[in-house]
Amino acid sequence: MIEATMEKAVADAREAHYLRLVDEYEPAVRRLAMTYERDPGQRQDLVQEIWLALWRSLPSFRGDCSERTFVFRIGHNRGVTHIQHSLRRKTEELSEEAPLVDPRVDPEGDVIKQQRQERLRDAVARLPLGLRQVVVLALEGLSHREVGEVLGLTENNVAVRLSRARTALMQLLDPSGANR
Repeated sequence: MIEATMEKAVADAREAHYLRLVDEYEPAVRRLAMTYERDPGQRQDLVQEIWLALWRSLPSFRGDCSERTFVFRIGHNRGVTHIQHSLRRKTEELSEEAPLVDPRVDPEGDVIKQQRQERLRDAVARLPLGLRQVVVLALEGLSHREVGEVLGLTENNVAVRLSRARTALMQLLDPSGANR
């Protein structure tokens, strides 16, 4: 009886920990998934794969790194696996549909902001995977050290990749070089 009670307490604690991580990192995991998958349906599948992998890995979390690094490392690993599988099946990309009605107060300003974000997102998506990974993790607020932990790189290598990514992004966003 005591054993069953202890098992239930451990299971409840694991579930509470998991739900807290989902609540805290849901938007970041969705953005990370965008790095690896453009198709909205496939991206949603990837997000679910990441959360399932987190659930399965949670008992092995020993606190050697931050929870945030742990979540991003799992997301990164699932993203890489997802790309490998995608290359094998070569699926066709589906276009995202825009909403027909915009109920916001300043739709014009919002559209301009959204277009800039889309241009940046498209430019990031065109970067080679190694650069794209460090950019997305840095945009999520991870330090160079944390990005290195997630990707298995040194802090210096992360800094070099970010510098190269910044240069590549400037070229992709302004090929004429007019704003440099």
